[in-house]
Amino acid sequence: MKKYKFILTLSMILVLIAGIVSGCGVNKTNKEDSKSKSSIQKIKESGKVRIGVFSDKAPFGYIDENGRPQGYDVYFGKRIAKDLLGDENAVEFVSVEAASRVEFLETNKIDILLANFTVTDERKEKVDFALPYMKVALGIASPDSNPITSIDQLKGKKLIVNKGTTAETYFMKNYPEIELLKYDENTEAFNALLDKRGDAIAHDNTLLYAWVKKHKGFSTSMDSLGQIDTIAPAVKKGDKELLDWINQEIEKLGEENFFHNAYKSTLLPFYGDIVDPESIVVEGGKVEK
Repeated sequence: MKKYKFILTLSMILVLIAGIVSGCGVNKTNKEDSKSKSSIQKIKESGKVRIGVFSDKAPFGYIDENGRPQGYDVYFGKRIAKDLLGDENAVEFVSVEAASRVEFLETNKIDILLANFTVTDERKEKVDFALPYMKVALGIASPDSNPITSIDQLKGKKLIVNKGTTAETYFMKNYPEIELLKYDENTEAFNALLDKRGDAIAHDNTLLYAWVKKHKGFSTSMDSLGQIDTIAPAVKKGDKELLDWINQEIEKLGEENFFHNAYKSTLLPFYGDIVDPESIVVEGGKVEK
């Protein structure tokens, strides 16, 4: 009887070991299969594309009164979802902040970044940029009662910037003597200007145009600093398949004047006639010089 119990116990142990080994093999196979799948395959299998956008940067990415994402980047993101997955609602818009945008790609929290992302050499080392869909320059907004019309006027004053933006990089590199007040969120930065914690704010001129139009007593006192840059989608470094797809998408959309239509639907209500759309819009990835 004891011998029978020993044999039975040994058999159960062997069965358990076999199950564990088999399970490990399945998990290993699943992980290997997951790694071998392309990003587009994974997106299609999940049934949605995850796109990083701002939630507080009107008119490019913001939340409307009904709690829904809106803006120029959101408009583009919905079209990406429609052409990639057949449904413009097959998209999850993920809210990002300027300083953490790249990290969201690197840690696979998003598939595509559309958060008003300016192309720079430094960023090219960390992400892959697709073709551009917009042009932008740095600008400065300040109170009409004390306008900043030259860089020299900023000496001895406080300039507001957002962390992780081209404005922060530009002033740290070229004018290290100017005191910067740095904030994570756009809302915090502009509230600092309203509360007079700083004397002026440096940001993308495309954002400043919309903000000063809404806030009386402020103007874009300098609308172009440095060079004209471009805004482009970004994907995780090395994701060539998704990058190629986005490039082809941008070229195709250019044929139907998509980005000019996006401008009319999302930016024109904010800008009115104070901005020439040709100074912003890029069709088909082709930047006019």
